[in-house]
Amino acid sequence: MDSDSTVSSLIMMDEDLHPHQFSSSTSKLHTNGTPTSTSVHELLECPVCTNSMYPPIHQCHNGHTLCSTCKTRVHNRCPTCRQELGDIRCLALEKIAESLELPCRYTSVGCPEIFPYYSKLKHESVCNFRPYNCPYAGSDCSTVGDISQLVAHLRDDHRVDMHSGCTFNHRYVKSNPMEVENATWMLTVFHCFGQYFCLHFEAFQLGMAPVYMAFLRFMGDERDARSYSYSLEVGGSGRKLIYEGSPRSIRDSHKKVRDSHDGLIVYRNMALFFSGGDRKELKLRVTGRIWKEQQNPEGGVCIPNLCN
Repeated sequence: MDSDSTVSSLIMMDEDLHPHQFSSSTSKLHTNGTPTSTSVHELLECPVCTNSMYPPIHQCHNGHTLCSTCKTRVHNRCPTCRQELGDIRCLALEKIAESLELPCRYTSVGCPEIFPYYSKLKHESVCNFRPYNCPYAGSDCSTVGDISQLVAHLRDDHRVDMHSGCTFNHRYVKSNPMEVENATWMLTVFHCFGQYFCLHFEAFQLGMAPVYMAFLRFMGDERDARSYSYSLEVGGSGRKLIYEGSPRSIRDSHKKVRDSHDGLIVYRNMALFFSGGDRKELKLRVTGRIWKEQQNPEGGVCIPNLCN
């Protein structure tokens, strides 16, 4: 077979494997003869993971391309022609990508934004329409989804307590609190004002001091979380501690909120004092409420909207 027939057979093979890409890239042209962003976007789609390819974009000796992540997955073999990939960069495709503007990958769930090709990934990492991570603490749960999916996941898979209403009253009992270190005891989900909130309570070391901490997270974005406030109260023996603040979004990890100390912190000695008795058993009662800040249409100030 001569060289011309070899080239012809390679082109025919590519057309059979990717007929949509070739037909779109040759038929969708601007008046100056360059491909449209839609057709080039199709060429920039990795044939293995179907995600958009970013530098370095690799190609085999026959010109088939794939992303750097999938190059490792396929053990350096072209998934199209099975030839060894080597370290060939497709610099032309990388250069063309610089001129593209593409919609956010979450456009199907409401994001209207369009970005230059190389800015799209940065936006998608912080897009308000991206899925949420599971807020459950104490395990490395990799589940992601929208709020309704995560609520069902917390209830069914993590067996989390689910409550309706904006007030709560929890009692935490530990027969030997001296043995408690880095313990996550509770995650309760509350439903009020049509939203979901997660209440955390745990024990850990703050420096050299053992402490107990309770805090609330909002199941939604930070901007919406600022519309709500909550209070936590713990006490006993005629004394009490009160914490008030805004719930943090579950966009912030459980560890990030805990390490920022943004919540009600009770040192062990104080917790045992609240427990009464011989101070050898923890009996800590935490009460709280959630309210929504509403704009006063006349005065323009926030007034609390309490939930019955």
